[in-house]
Amino acid sequence: MSNILKFIWLIPVLPLLGFLINGLARKQVSKTMAGIIGSGTVLGAFCISILVFFSVKGGNTHVAHYFNFIDINSLKIGFDFQVDQLTSIFLLIITGVGFLIHVYSTAYMHGEEPKDFAKYFAYLNLFVFSMLLLVMGANYVIMFMGWEGVGLCSYLLIGFWFKNTDFNNAGKKAFVMNRIGDFGFLLAVFWLIVKVGSVDYHQVFDAVAVAKTNPLTTFDVTGITLLLFVGAMGKSAQIPLYTWLPDAMAGPTPVSALIHAATMVTAGIYMIARSNILYTLAPVSQNVVAIIGLATAILAATIALKQNDIKKVLAYSTVSQLGYMFLGLGVGAFTGAVFHVMTHAFFKALLFLGAGSVIHAMDSEQDIRNMGGLKKYMPVTHITFLLACFAIAGMPPFSGFFSKDEILAGAFAKSPLLWGVGVAGAVMTAFYMFRLYAMTFLGKFRGTEKQESHLHESPKAITIPLIILAILSVIGGWVGIPEVFMHDGHLLNDFLSPVFEQSKAITHEHVLTHSTEYILIGTSVVLALIALLYAWNRFSKYQKTGKEETGLGKVLENKWYVDELYDAVIVKPVLSVARYLNNVMEKKGIDGFVNGVGKAINYGSRQIRLLQSGQVGAYILMMVLGILLFFIMQLYL
Repeated sequence: MSNILKFIWLIPVLPLLGFLINGLARKQVSKTMAGIIGSGTVLGAFCISILVFFSVKGGNTHVAHYFNFIDINSLKIGFDFQVDQLTSIFLLIITGVGFLIHVYSTAYMHGEEPKDFAKYFAYLNLFVFSMLLLVMGANYVIMFMGWEGVGLCSYLLIGFWFKNTDFNNAGKKAFVMNRIGDFGFLLAVFWLIVKVGSVDYHQVFDAVAVAKTNPLTTFDVTGITLLLFVGAMGKSAQIPLYTWLPDAMAGPTPVSALIHAATMVTAGIYMIARSNILYTLAPVSQNVVAIIGLATAILAATIALKQNDIKKVLAYSTVSQLGYMFLGLGVGAFTGAVFHVMTHAFFKALLFLGAGSVIHAMDSEQDIRNMGGLKKYMPVTHITFLLACFAIAGMPPFSGFFSKDEILAGAFAKSPLLWGVGVAGAVMTAFYMFRLYAMTFLGKFRGTEKQESHLHESPKAITIPLIILAILSVIGGWVGIPEVFMHDGHLLNDFLSPVFEQSKAITHEHVLTHSTEYILIGTSVVLALIALLYAWNRFSKYQKTGKEETGLGKVLENKWYVDELYDAVIVKPVLSVARYLNNVMEKKGIDGFVNGVGKAINYGSRQIRLLQSGQVGAYILMMVLGILLFFIMQLYL
């Protein structure tokens, strides 16, 4: 075991130090120094993560105990870190992509005031710290601490420009919807404590893996996994808790890239992948995960078809791709789901940062109907964005092709119907991404003369991260080449196999024949290619018509009216009840009672003081009446 594993605590601590320095000294540090501190601490964490990756490559797992976080009778929950193959993959994604986003932010946020600039980087560092804590925790309680941390940071960053009320509302929406999911997570943790007496991964998984000593009944494991999935629905934006994610576009574009690619939304995927043995023992829960994931993928893809805000298209694309990851988890393709997390981090971060480069050049314009022809003005942004579109569309040999088709192959092994619906979603993905690409970069410029005069390629702090991510979007999938193309080519599967070996020992993996795999891959690629070419041809010469969408197009443009439905069914009734409780129960009921007691005492005091008249005759009369009263009481009581 390498000595570097003794210093794994530095991985989350470095971004935490960046948060403290930039946060506490935000009025003193310059923009340059704030950017160096914010980016440098994440780079340091990335370097250590690389060393950790090679240290666990041989199948090693390292658990570091620091102190007991909770110590009550028989319940001991340690502040422990666990580093294994699954953790190391997520560490590289979080710190690697996170570092590129930090560097990108130094140029993108240059217009902010120095103290706000430093505060922004403090929030970014806290976000990275929280996500690192989440994936490094050796038990569900430490995971939950990081889980809550990323929820807080999403609120702070989505509403970073807090003077805009809509942005504040978007931040609150994200926070509240995540809290709904968090409640399910907490209930699952309490259930584990009651039944297993521990929340430590090794103790829980080893206990349930052996049928004779498993303390959990089928009902227990199904209930626990479904509650954990409720938590994952919130963090990873699945039906019905997905509507916060598109609204998260209110934050700065680098924040969108961080939330959608490297951190928050992958938390639910990580949690279920980490709990793979529990889900393998709960087939009902796995089916729920697969169905909800696929439904989310299709719903979000249909909405993305008619969105015109460049960031909204990418936001719904993220929701859809997360649905594919949950489909993979639900059909038992755990490696495929983690693989897609990795490739998605590359091409989705690239797409968001590319969109930010476009918005930067377009003077904050986000409507793709007012763009077009940017190819000649922004060559680096154009080519990198195009490569990302090929990757997300699943075109070979780009990264998304390998991870997407591994999930679809797992879905086919489970049910051909799941595969068919999944391919339909992939076809829609190719269509809406190349609609976005063509309307943005091809044809003639449709914006104003002022915008056209402002068009230029972004500075190197923006384009260099784009180039690095573009390279990863092209070659990142080559670590998972399927057996049908290359014997022993799936290096990621071999690397992650120790994490999922308990699940594989329980289930009998259905292996597809090579001919079946060729047919599946060929079908999905050809259909996606047809959609790609159709979108390219149709929208490369797009001209604004001013016509509003009608029929189904209008429904899709308005996101199936889900937000309006939630507003009518949930938000307005809750607010009405809240207003009733405030105006009637609180002010007239509780406040009325408390104030009435005070008024009664004041009134009674004013009346009683009249008895103190100072007249001796009155006092003698009261004394006689008092004595008479006592005599009567003695006679009748």
